[in-house]
Amino acid sequence: MLSKYKKSFEKQVMGYLSYLPDFKNFQNLADEMRLYNSDNNQFDVLTYTNEMGNCLGIVGIQLTSHFVIIRYLSLAPSYRTAEVAQDIIKELDKLYPEKKLTTFPNWTNLLKYTK
Repeated sequence: MLSKYKKSFEKQVMGYLSYLPDFKNFQNLADEMRLYNSDNNQFDVLTYTNEMGNCLGIVGIQLTSHFVIIRYLSLAPSYRTAEVAQDIIKELDKLYPEKKLTTFPNWTNLLKYTK
């Protein structure tokens, strides 16, 4: 299940971001977290949890008037499967039915799961 970012998930989100090469640099990580803690509604991070409420990963998105842009996807190592990625894309489609999903270039492989 995808859930909107809450301040209480900050450490978990930072942990998942640290899996990604762009966020190995602490300044990049801090800048990204500022996006999610600000009042700017264009950028969001969604947590991906299982039925027990355990956080298994995150998906960073950017919202525009017509698109949901997937900026990155970071999952716990044992959940980095095509099935989980497909489930996340389906949930994004349900959350934003009026918008088209697209991705940053590094994540275009996720587009094969769109409708």
